[in-house]
Amino acid sequence: MSDGPAGGGAARVTIWSRGFVHVLVINLGVSVAQLMVNTLVPKLAVVLGASAVVVGVVSGMFAVTALGVRPLVGPATARIRLNHLLAGTTGVMLLAFVTYAVADSIPVMMAGRLLQGAGMGFLAPVMLALASENLPERRMASGIGVFSLGQAAATAIGPAIGLALQPVIGYRGTFLVGAAVLGVALLMALRVPTHAPVGPAGRGFSWRSFVAVEAVVPAVVLFFLAGAYSGVNAFVVLYGEALGVTDIGLFFTAYAVFVLVSRPVAGRIADRYGLGTVIVPGMLVFAASFVLLARARTLTDFLVAGAVSAFGYGVCQPSVQTMALMSVDRTRRAVAGNTSYIGVDLGYLVMPVAAGSVVSAVGARGADLATSYSVMYLALVVPVVLGMLVYVVHGRRAARARGADPDG
Repeated sequence: MSDGPAGGGAARVTIWSRGFVHVLVINLGVSVAQLMVNTLVPKLAVVLGASAVVVGVVSGMFAVTALGVRPLVGPATARIRLNHLLAGTTGVMLLAFVTYAVADSIPVMMAGRLLQGAGMGFLAPVMLALASENLPERRMASGIGVFSLGQAAATAIGPAIGLALQPVIGYRGTFLVGAAVLGVALLMALRVPTHAPVGPAGRGFSWRSFVAVEAVVPAVVLFFLAGAYSGVNAFVVLYGEALGVTDIGLFFTAYAVFVLVSRPVAGRIADRYGLGTVIVPGMLVFAASFVLLARARTLTDFLVAGAVSAFGYGVCQPSVQTMALMSVDRTRRAVAGNTSYIGVDLGYLVMPVAAGSVVSAVGARGADLATSYSVMYLALVVPVVLGMLVYVVHGRRAARARGADPDG
């Protein structure tokens, strides 16, 4: 197999290949659409009568089917062009958004969430593999950091668009706008340059086709980090409303601005000095952001917490994913990305439910809703600390695999 459109030689050091730019634009569009919708899913669940625990279940339910399709990702990428897989999975998510648009009950919302998860199970590792396929080895950390900016930029505008459109055109209209954005991304995906499948068509199913053992430690770290982050996405709007904070959607704007600053800088530092120089400091800052959220009472407090959260998570998450990708050779990048996203999916599945349970338990003891959310955010420091311990104890050895030495 060739080294890919971006090449891996010393003479080619730019990340801006045509294929990488295509994937970057698609990632931005899909992320905007998802965040438009995801911000409104908890709110619609409450409107339909869901408790805090049920809101957590609905928010995290997409991870059930995302995990369910993970065994199919590796074999599919060995037999089907990545751009065709990207188009097909974007289409599945489009159908999920249409399901949200017609939802009039919690079960219908859950069905849409499961459908969205089936698309997301393929979407994230396929886009990550396409991005890495179009990046030079020497600039991998920088490239993945820039690639992740699509989601970061979407964090600034996606929730704000969703929250602004919903009062004007309703939940149904907003979900259909998101579906239209995905339709455009689907058409663009078909034009992304990629290699022909590399796997022999006759190869039988193997667990190694969907799990890269080398990437298990980064996946465990991402389980804790992404799980904690999912608590922000699932409940911050409801928390702000419980406190009577207006314009809480600006939280996502503050978050995105600081991610846009932190990720490219962190990528360049990691490429030059090693991943370990950014991962542990990023985790410490991310943990501190939950303490700030627990103490937040005004919009200013939320904006500061969003900025700190963005700096912490925005630095360590793409670096841990880079560690997963660099643990294998190019032909297994989709499998390594798939493994890392198994950790993300499990975090998204478990943590919102656990966080919602904390809210309900604290409320059952007589606390008001705002206090219950405050205690919940303080509790989310625990998974971040656990993720940091896993990295410190096991991650450095894993990061040294295939040149991804955390110390440079």
